Amino acid sequence: MAGKPPISFSRLGAVVLKEFIQMKRDRLTFGMMVGIPLLQLIVFGFAINSNPRNLPTGILAADHGPFGRTIAHALVNSGYFSLSHRITTEHEAHDLIEQGAVQFVLTIPEDFTRRLIRGETPDLLLEADATDPAATGNALAAINQLVQTAWNRDLKGALSDLRAKPPPVDLRIHAKYNPEAITQYNIVPGLMGIVLTMTMVMITALAITRERERGTMENLLATPVRPVEVITGKILPYIFVGYIQVALILLLARVVFGVPMIGSIPLLLACTFLFIAANLAVGITFSTVARNQLQAVQMTFFFFLPSILLSGFMFPFRGMPIWAQGIGSILPLTHYLRIVRGILLKGNGLPEVWHHLWPILIFVTVAMAVGIKRYRQTLD
Repeated sequence: MAGKPPISFSRLGAVVLKEFIQMKRDRLTFGMMVGIPLLQLIVFGFAINSNPRNLPTGILAADHGPFGRTIAHALVNSGYFSLSHRITTEHEAHDLIEQGAVQFVLTIPEDFTRRLIRGETPDLLLEADATDPAATGNALAAINQLVQTAWNRDLKGALSDLRAKPPPVDLRIHAKYNPEAITQYNIVPGLMGIVLTMTMVMITALAITRERERGTMENLLATPVRPVEVITGKILPYIFVGYIQVALILLLARVVFGVPMIGSIPLLLACTFLFIAANLAVGITFSTVARNQLQAVQMTFFFFLPSILLSGFMFPFRGMPIWAQGIGSILPLTHYLRIVRGILLKGNGLPEVWHHLWPILIFVTVAMAVGIKRYRQTLD
């Protein structure tokens, strides 16, 4: 014994070879090991942008004079604003901001050109959806400089005196829904979606996989229970658990962080039901694909990472490239974040949140259909 070396390279090589063979057999785990780093590299390298540009902007112009057109072109040339909507009424502007269709609304009042020429310092109103301070901060900082310099080329001759400070117009910025840019108002409601996504998908992803590993799947198959009944029965208890999490987060958001809750809480709870169902359906689908609980957890993280990175929770959604926004628009978390923030901070009702509800409904339908089909294949 004393003469033997402390380690045998032949035995060590055998163990290493055995692990490579096992890795080859478990292709799903190996794919996750390679896929997750690649996913993070692509998302962080291409999709994440903390300085969003080309933000959708509506313009309500009661004055169509040359100076109004100048400020509109200056906004576009800055790169931060994209004039996506020509608005005709204040009510339309209000609806677009509430629905999140635009980030800003610029209002040019009547007699703007005439008052500017007379040196009366007319008002110029910029309304901003400030529920996400990170999305609007840089653009709001840029517009102050634009207002000071936009008309320098037009103010010539007898109007050259208007170039002197103060600026020829009085810019009024109305940061709606979160005027103080308090980060907690944006983050804490969003955490409700993050927590539900992480826990609901992971818990249910282990449901059928656990049955298979413990050997109780045979007992379940021996019962006269249909696949849709098994899946629904495994989902329903966790809906109750999800609502407990929602209640705790809402309580802490109100008591500890002082998050305003302007809208209807019953409406929020009703929308949450659909979101919980979407995540549970994904988890059940993963559990029918995974061979063991480790694979189920890995698949959960493969779904959770794009959800948290591409939903607009951590980084401004409109700062991402179009292809990343397209992927993010498929994920239920993206729409749920807008629903939660819209109801709590904006006071949105069902008409405003409906265009975010139907994508989640479609997602639930597709995920449940795939899960039931996969479960039938598991039975075979």
